[in-house]
Amino acid sequence: DGVLAFRMRDGRPDHVVGQGSLATTDDLSGFVETMRAMEAEVVGRVRLSFIEAEGDYEARAVEAIFPDEETATVSQSEVNLSLTQPEARRMVERWLSEARVARDGAKFALPPSLGHIGPGDVVRLADGPNGAYRIDRVERAGAVAVEAIRVEPAIYQPSDEAEARVTPRAFIPPVPVEFSFLDLPLMSGNEVEHQPHIAITANPWPGAVAVYSSDVDAGYRLNRQINSRAIIGETLSTLDPARHGIWDRGRALRVRITGGALSSVTDDQTLNGANILAIGDGSAANWELLQFRDAVLVAPDTYDLSMRLRGQAGTDTAISGAWPAGSRVVLMNGAPKQLAISISERDLLRHYRIGAAKRPYTDPSFVHVTEAFAGIGLRPLSPCHLRARRLGAGDYAVGWIRRTRIDGDSWSAYEVPLGELRERYLLRVTLGGTIVREMTLGSPDWIYSIAMRAADGTAGQTFRLLVAQLSDAFGPGPFTEITIND
Repeated sequence: DGVLAFRMRDGRPDHVVGQGSLATTDDLSGFVETMRAMEAEVVGRVRLSFIEAEGDYEARAVEAIFPDEETATVSQSEVNLSLTQPEARRMVERWLSEARVARDGAKFALPPSLGHIGPGDVVRLADGPNGAYRIDRVERAGAVAVEAIRVEPAIYQPSDEAEARVTPRAFIPPVPVEFSFLDLPLMSGNEVEHQPHIAITANPWPGAVAVYSSDVDAGYRLNRQINSRAIIGETLSTLDPARHGIWDRGRALRVRITGGALSSVTDDQTLNGANILAIGDGSAANWELLQFRDAVLVAPDTYDLSMRLRGQAGTDTAISGAWPAGSRVVLMNGAPKQLAISISERDLLRHYRIGAAKRPYTDPSFVHVTEAFAGIGLRPLSPCHLRARRLGAGDYAVGWIRRTRIDGDSWSAYEVPLGELRERYLLRVTLGGTIVREMTLGSPDWIYSIAMRAADGTAGQTFRLLVAQLSDAFGPGPFTEITIND
């Protein structure tokens, strides 16, 4: 009558139909026709995916199987229901039992006077096969043709299985992350030259951290997602100045870190680029890259680092002074990632919001910071072996050897690659801190004639020579200088 009714199933008969209540049709001659489905058509393994209730509401799955099941066929279902584990298990066990019992079916016809019996009703045939049958299909054309399957009331009785106690995990609110921007030179040569690195750690680690960026404090877009926790810390002792290019055997540098552990390596591993540590004052551009061979754990999360190689990758200009206690350290082990910045965005102040990736960037746990990056990876390295030799006429022959920031570590090359579009140098002569001469050169040598010295006023004086390599993309790199006492 246009009504859709829902009823709980219990398997108990609603009606009893005797032999005298059956009707005759063209297909059914007043008897009950029974049938049994082939065993191959009955599934022996049922799996159900659901949402676990009373816990963390994670996706779970339960499975039921007959002891005599030998096939690997699985009937799998997924419901958007919040269930406990025992509830879900009882459900699949009932489905499995229903499937086996429902192998037995019956067909019979009823007269129109019994037309109130319809789909969903459970009938017991008084003179037919044993058991109760649920009517699944009815055709009303004069007599009522019925198709039914066998049911067992015991299937729908609740089991005595105890409900498992689910202890949900304690809610851990997101906390602001700790991070460092690092505008670094090229280390492996595989980095994007102008893009800075960002190292992020947090306790607890949220699983992934999102970095959003924009040119104004609005309209942010995802710049990078960081999935690895970086090892970040601070120094507990002073790192004294040292020469680069040789082992620094000075006193151990004590550092306290978070986010991981440090380990010692061999001499060969160190020379091949292992254990690169950035040390700086926390700003984006002021970093020294060093390597350490030995790391000794002296306290929880506290290490003594010794046998160091200082001023790596062209950062030797940053080792003239001591790094005080409290300096920031970051292990460059691949966890720090480069930000997606185009070369046209160099030196432009941009806004960044950094926090847990599961939260929107408007969440109070996100940190807002503004920063501009020069693209240190484009900066030329300082020349080395700057010398000035006095000639007989009073001139000075000045010469130096250039270094390269790209592919300069080959032992078989005759000379390192240029690394820039053209070879140019900026040379300055200073007297008492004042620049008295500045010029651009195209080769690593120069003659400072006596006439130039007389014009500059450096004859018989103590003056300095400074040389830097020039780059079309960056400008002058760090200066190398010598003092000449004429």
